[in-house]
Amino acid sequence: MQIEQVIETLKNDLPTLFEKDISYDIYTQDIYFRDPVNKFKYKFNYRIIFWTLRFHARLFFTQISFDLHEVYQSAENTILAKWTVRGVLRVPWKAKIFFNGYSNYKFNQDGLIYEHIDTWDRKPGKILRQFIDKGEDR
Repeated sequence: MQIEQVIETLKNDLPTLFEKDISYDIYTQDIYFRDPVNKFKYKFNYRIIFWTLRFHARLFFTQISFDLHEVYQSAENTILAKWTVRGVLRVPWKAKIFFNGYSNYKFNQDGLIYEHIDTWDRKPGKILRQFIDKGEDR
């Protein structure tokens, strides 16, 4: 697969990942994923994490978005995606969530992604504390 196609797929998939499923044909069967709270291997588990994101988005949020800022090849075998997650929690005080992050995707000689590492701009506990804050703007 051409890297341009992989980048285009990411550009199409990521902005709607809370609403609909992504394309899994750009990933290897043994893809490794890590973010500040999860770590696992294999496409089956990768599919589950995206299903879980959509499920929790619908259950806990009145609004949620994944704002994709840019996706580009940052090194010989690496694609970088920069993004922001923002949402409004389904609570009477309409707590807001907001954090920035980036995803590093490593691809093999076949152009398939075998590693996806997410980095967030704050610790998970700080993100969760946004849920209980009342009336603070982010």
